[in-house]
Amino acid sequence: MSGERAIVVGAGIGGLVTALELRRRGVEVTLLERRREVGGKMRVVEVDGRPIASGPTVLTMRWVFDQVFEAQGERLDHHLHLIPAKLLARHAFADGQRLDLHADREASAQAIEALAGRDEAHAFRRFSAEAARIYAFVREPFLLGDRPTLSSIVRGFGWSAPVRLTQIDGLRSLWRALGSYFRDPRLVQLFGRYATYVGSSPYTAPATLSLIAHVESEGVHYVQGGMQELARALAALAKDRGINVLVNAPVAKVELEGGRAQGVVLEDGRHLRSDVVVLNTDVRAVTGGLLGPALTEATSCPEERSLSALTWSAVARPRGFPLVRHNVFFSANYRAEFDALERGQMPSDPTVYVCAEDRQDDSVTPEGAERLFILVNAPPRPTGFDAEEISRCETQMRWRLAQAGLELLELRSQVTTPADFAQLFPGSQGSLYGAATSSPWSSFRRPGSRTTIPGLYLAGGSVHPGPGVPMAALSGLNCARLIEEDRPSMWRSPPGATPGGTSTSKATMADGP
Repeated sequence: MSGERAIVVGAGIGGLVTALELRRRGVEVTLLERRREVGGKMRVVEVDGRPIASGPTVLTMRWVFDQVFEAQGERLDHHLHLIPAKLLARHAFADGQRLDLHADREASAQAIEALAGRDEAHAFRRFSAEAARIYAFVREPFLLGDRPTLSSIVRGFGWSAPVRLTQIDGLRSLWRALGSYFRDPRLVQLFGRYATYVGSSPYTAPATLSLIAHVESEGVHYVQGGMQELARALAALAKDRGINVLVNAPVAKVELEGGRAQGVVLEDGRHLRSDVVVLNTDVRAVTGGLLGPALTEATSCPEERSLSALTWSAVARPRGFPLVRHNVFFSANYRAEFDALERGQMPSDPTVYVCAEDRQDDSVTPEGAERLFILVNAPPRPTGFDAEEISRCETQMRWRLAQAGLELLELRSQVTTPADFAQLFPGSQGSLYGAATSSPWSSFRRPGSRTTIPGLYLAGGSVHPGPGVPMAALSGLNCARLIEEDRPSMWRSPPGATPGGTSTSKATMADGP
């Protein structure tokens, strides 16, 4: 595809990977980012002069990123220092009991046996085996393939399709499936939390999400310096490969000529021309007309939105509870918590996640104040929360931590609300994971990378294969592959830049024009 030009809008993981893959195929690429930092949801928030990673906190499915770097003739380990996590998370239940989950599956089984008995440990082993089977089923046709449809599943498996579909356990809710394994409600609650990894409720999300248990067993890594270092490494590689990376360059609309995408208009009025435009944005920015009214019918968009969050990027001195890197403090009534979220309200007793960024897999307390990232699930309310409601949420958060014996002394924090997320990620309306995964059909309704407009493609966590850092990267790989497949019917002689346009022939990373 040498000589063609592409514009990628949005330098989140999906956009970065798409840009690199297109460049590897000989395309001249301009990558536009509306904010001053690449990385999308891999945000860094500064509190008291200390940078706090305030987005995704771990790297899973490392093989995806090994593949991305190897395709560029590089090794991931030469660009990032990854630390394998031995202790996945420490869980504190409302009854005062604790449970550590480990990267070693048998160590987790033994911990479960100590908490809940031998039968529950056996149940965990059966659950883990089933999670592995489901993952093996979906890996090739779903994670690495095009957006699935019911008809493509039937074509792929023929007469055995109905039988094979039952193997992903998509017709039961995650909560119901977990209840068939575990008698101890604490374990159902613990593994039910997997639904929140994709912004959904365990009471409606399909049991297919149990595959997350297997993903974690394959390896969880910390990125030294925080997950934002992954985005920075990809951006540096993009610069080295000749991709023109422009930050502070918000896009006003996609330009169409003759019914096909031919470039973008920046908010300052400048026009950039290209053969292909890739939107690494929330799909709702497209269907909602934020990038031009002509794009509203370019793709589909499920109506049900995923959860949001209320987060505190904080500096404090923790006391009382032996924090590790990742900690979960469960509410006393999970059903009541998700019923409130479904009504658009904050729960009175929320489950609280605490990432103690300055700790590793042990409970050794660092000296002085620590960097903490604290999160509770919230409804996707783009209108936000008033000061009184935020104060009440913080009180409830601190009360839940106190029930487990954790005090946060000298707490100084910056709060991010769903309304803030709506501003940070246009079109999201506060949702953090695109559409909710709330039924067996959610995966079939999620849009793919192709749109109905020639030359216009999508990438990111709101399109196939779904939310999460590795999934967004896979969307970028899929997107670049589909663009190459469509080349015979799509590529034309590359249009020249209009006056004031930006050349993509030099490797730069700069502020937008």
